[in-house]
Amino acid sequence: IQIGLKINTYYKYLSSASRSLPVRLWTRAVFPGVQSSLALCTAASPEIPSDAGEALARYKDRPWDYLESEEYIALYGTSPVWSDYRRNHKGGIPPQKTRKTCIRGDKICGNPCPICRDSNVIINYQNVKLLQQFISPNTGIVYDSTRTGVCQKQQKQLNQAIGTARDHGLLPFQVPHVDFSGEDYSNCHDAVGSTPPPPTITSGDPWYRWYHTIQPDETEVAKVKKTYKAYLK
Repeated sequence: IQIGLKINTYYKYLSSASRSLPVRLWTRAVFPGVQSSLALCTAASPEIPSDAGEALARYKDRPWDYLESEEYIALYGTSPVWSDYRRNHKGGIPPQKTRKTCIRGDKICGNPCPICRDSNVIINYQNVKLLQQFISPNTGIVYDSTRTGVCQKQQKQLNQAIGTARDHGLLPFQVPHVDFSGEDYSNCHDAVGSTPPPPTITSGDPWYRWYHTIQPDETEVAKVKKTYKAYLK
């Protein structure tokens, strides 16, 4: 009975205004002779191992080194990063467009795109081997996001990085072939040849041969004569 009364008193004490006291003080106040073994738990701060931290820092500054590392070869082998990616969707028909982004704030979706799922895959215009995985080797056109599964945010960064790499000469820029075989580039025609000498004309002949064949309209001539009759003699 005494133990029950003490427990009841303990719960009443918890519901009182002194609830903000630590657990050790509650126990000592209600049970003076009992040594409390309760302790407040503190969340352990997640610590990244030194090797992993150094790897992330190294790949952040030099992201192209990750594609030559043993870790990348063990995960992907010689295939592109998007080759084995399949997006989860309802039904048998896949969505027409990829999602806008995989990471919103500190939340990441359940099935992120091939770039968002691996933090070591970093888009950079100097990371040529990664950019080449998203370019068709036959046409030089960037693969659409519906084929690679990359979200729209990463696809936009890919297009910008590929354009910058081509401007810097890191990626080949394929100019479309135009067939000029039917064009005449000789200098034998009048457009590019030497200017012929002017024809010799006699007094009274028109400068242009076709000038005397043009007959003016009589009505227009009458209007002009009427307008300038004060000046005509």
